[in-house]
Amino acid sequence: MKLLATGTANGGISVLHAAGLGKGCSAGIELRCEARLVEGANSNRDDHGLLEAVMQVWVESGYPRFDGVGWEIDSKIPVGQGLKSSAAVACAALKALDQAAWTGLSDYEIVDMAVESQRRARCTITGSMDDAWAAICDGWKLVDPFVPSRESVLMEGDIEDDLEVLIGLRGPRVASIDSFDFESQSKLFERALASLSNGSVLSAISTNGMAVSAAMTDDESLRLCNSLIFRGALAAGISGSGPAVAAICQGDSEGVAEILENSCERVIKTQFASQIEVEEEADRWG
Repeated sequence: MKLLATGTANGGISVLHAAGLGKGCSAGIELRCEARLVEGANSNRDDHGLLEAVMQVWVESGYPRFDGVGWEIDSKIPVGQGLKSSAAVACAALKALDQAAWTGLSDYEIVDMAVESQRRARCTITGSMDDAWAAICDGWKLVDPFVPSRESVLMEGDIEDDLEVLIGLRGPRVASIDSFDFESQSKLFERALASLSNGSVLSAISTNGMAVSAAMTDDESLRLCNSLIFRGALAAGISGSGPAVAAICQGDSEGVAEILENSCERVIKTQFASQIEVEEEADRWG
């Protein structure tokens, strides 16, 4: 099949779950998703209708329709684990469409269309605006997901570039997500927000993880994260609505990796998305 355009985006981990206080924050990690716009039919399953929603939102936003095209998705981001795979697919697909149509979309436009696409596909409970920002930017952004992206960023900051991110995959998601349960943990979410406001993104990750674990009555993740911090992790917490757990390390991470390997089905080692990679991606198609 003839390749028409390519877009890439990152996965991410949670810093503050938006269901807790109505404000969300995620940070990109170097697990990449590549969306290739090709002539012909989709070569990947689109179980949630996300790619179809992307095309609908694209056309309804006034951009050119592409007939007789499909998608090839190559993603290193595990699906259904709280690692922002849906946001990455939506953003990567929109960047491919932008490249194919020479429309020169801003980051704000990509984020807004990615959020609307995810809402239509019903693969988010909050709109996942923080996830969309993490998919295309480095560092972290605290956002209000209920306003347009140009007005959404409340705070932002950088993350040290020498940190290692270890992700433990504990199997498929089994717990249902209830917004009331998240609201009941507002005190913990407020602590996480206060840490973020003071510039302590790692403390926010751990406290947010405690709040999410409590909201979902996931006692196993609480015990696991406590063990990871005891063995030297700078931070540890469940990501998104889980079940994946992320541990942040600096330097020797063998003890942390050993606990994850003994407790999880699979362990992924990565790092936070860097400004260099974001700029290289922009230059590649600029």
